[in-house]
Amino acid sequence: MPDALDPTPYDALLLLSFGGPEGPDDVVPFLENVTRGRGIPKERLKEVGQHYFLFGGVSPINAQNRALLDALREDFAGHGLDLPVYWGNRNWAPYLTDTLREMVADGRRRILVLATSAYASYSGCRQYRENLADALAALEAEGLELPRIDKLRHYFNHPGFVEPMIDGVLRSLADLPEDVRAGAHIAFTTHSIPTSAADTSGPVEAHGEGGAYVEQHLDVAQLIADAVRERTGVDHPWRLVYQSRSGAPHIPWLEPDICDHLQERHAAGVPAVVMAPIGFVSDHMEVLYDLDTEATAKAGELGLPVRRSATVGADPRFAAAVRELILERAAVERGQGATPCALGALGPSHHVCPVGCCPARAPRPAAAGADSPYA
Repeated sequence: MPDALDPTPYDALLLLSFGGPEGPDDVVPFLENVTRGRGIPKERLKEVGQHYFLFGGVSPINAQNRALLDALREDFAGHGLDLPVYWGNRNWAPYLTDTLREMVADGRRRILVLATSAYASYSGCRQYRENLADALAALEAEGLELPRIDKLRHYFNHPGFVEPMIDGVLRSLADLPEDVRAGAHIAFTTHSIPTSAADTSGPVEAHGEGGAYVEQHLDVAQLIADAVRERTGVDHPWRLVYQSRSGAPHIPWLEPDICDHLQERHAAGVPAVVMAPIGFVSDHMEVLYDLDTEATAKAGELGLPVRRSATVGADPRFAAAVRELILERAAVERGQGATPCALGALGPSHHVCPVGCCPARAPRPAAAGADSPYA
């Protein structure tokens, strides 16, 4: 095998995602998994689950992960990359621990992990690493030989992630009525998180107001806005806004909320808005409900034309980006030179999460980092 397509020392890729219910009977048990340890009553979970029940109790995320798996396998096969791909979830079947047990049974000993979260944050990175540590501890308790696990670096500014989003915004702008298109505002959206979690996101040196989480999103938003200006000749105003807040009202979270932002932009005389969900890899429930349902309804009340641009999903360019990230990391592990691919002002992210990166509220073991107990 040529060096360029050599994944060694890795012998498998694990797609690690959040998971979601696939029928009405799954909704409450799924939410119990998500909120485990918080003591939330079942009746409250049924209320929270109404978003899922509106769509037949089915989250689109699992189907979208299956599509991404197909795209990855097709890309790998087409480029001669011999690396099997597995899939495990944090909160629903196929569960992470079950998948790792399967991988061990298949003889996999060096595993790379692709998390379906592109940015630095506790919930988007370290929590996945904690889940990996929990799964490894369970396998260790069963007496199984533990594999070595590494996690692919953050890919928020990889061209294969950014370019599909640029195209999505361009398509949404083109779909607006011609008389409002030139004056359209772009609202780049991502998941709101507590400001305390944002401020401590990324390596220690990146901590501060908004931390790496906000900085990385702003970098991607600027990349897309610049590309749109270059390709259309129109400099559309934009702002990073937030959605899907789920915390207690007294805890500060990142703002402004997308619905509040739509109202404010309408009051300011903006003729149209494109909502660009740059914080999400695929069109899962938070996109389907919070943008396509709730925010779109708010825009309808205001009489404000809106379009929602596509997420990356299973775009072949994203699958190719994953292949490039795998080969880059494999070369680094072999001690060979690798030129990381990254756009924007921030450059490529670290390969190994350092100590103090995206800390948890209460310390817990986390795999695939400099502080991993499973190095």
